[in-house]
Amino acid sequence: MLRVIVLGAGAGGGFPQWNSAGAGCLRSRAGDPAAPSRSQSSIAVSADGERWLLVNASPDLRQQIAATPALHPRPGTLRNSPVAAVLLTGAEIDTIAGLLHLRERQAFTLLAARPTLAVLDANPIFRALNPDFVKRREIVSDEAFDVLGMSVTAYAVPGKMPLFAEDAADDPGVAEAGEALGLAFSAGGGTLHYIPGCATMTAALRARLDGATCVMFDGTLFTDDEMIRLGAGPKTGRRMGHMPMTGRGSSLEAFASIPVARRIFVHINNTNPALLADSPERVMLTAHGWEVADDGMEIHL
Repeated sequence: MLRVIVLGAGAGGGFPQWNSAGAGCLRSRAGDPAAPSRSQSSIAVSADGERWLLVNASPDLRQQIAATPALHPRPGTLRNSPVAAVLLTGAEIDTIAGLLHLRERQAFTLLAARPTLAVLDANPIFRALNPDFVKRREIVSDEAFDVLGMSVTAYAVPGKMPLFAEDAADDPGVAEAGEALGLAFSAGGGTLHYIPGCATMTAALRARLDGATCVMFDGTLFTDDEMIRLGAGPKTGRRMGHMPMTGRGSSLEAFASIPVARRIFVHINNTNPALLADSPERVMLTAHGWEVADDGMEIHL
């Protein structure tokens, strides 16, 4: 059986974002129960409930581990951890910065595609992960591999290179060479797909998701122009590598013809009104068969 815990359901910056006075962030900061806080996007996956694979290492990782008893050290030895492996879907700051929390001489395997490993190799700060304890393992798209009793397949999805690697003057366009990955997990039951970033739905991705038990999908923005319209940034969602939830070419439109048993939005930006449980936007998503993830949500497949 596959056990999945949502460690963080928010996009970069989390919710509330530290410098945001947006309506949703104000409500969350005030403790509004309809606006619960969300840390930055990550999940933990296990086949046995004892050894855990982290998918992405967000800047909030220390806080996420502290909030998740399944990831706490076990009594008996001074230092130990159920975290046995970390798998990265890309090399954005939001997915790799948390690795620096794991530098205390604890053994685990670090898995990523070649473009992501190249970013880590090029930055000397990640040498803090002592190679005597942290083994790096390259994964290849579309080749299933076993980790901790689970079968995992990584596959390239339309995305973009890390923001810090962009030339600010140019739009690098959509990247599909492993800069952004989707992941399929199974452990004898149904299949979970985790896709925290996706710029567009392709025929190949549509075919891959057809009949999935559960898909956790990019829910960054409710509308493509949301950041621009609210004055929160100069880019559309697609320019940032994220499909909008609604509108032309949106997730709601794409998944209307993809049979998936359970659909859950993750990686949700602080500007997205669907974060608010009492919003008309949330009502709309629910009517279309979508859930919006909370930190701590747990799924069994």
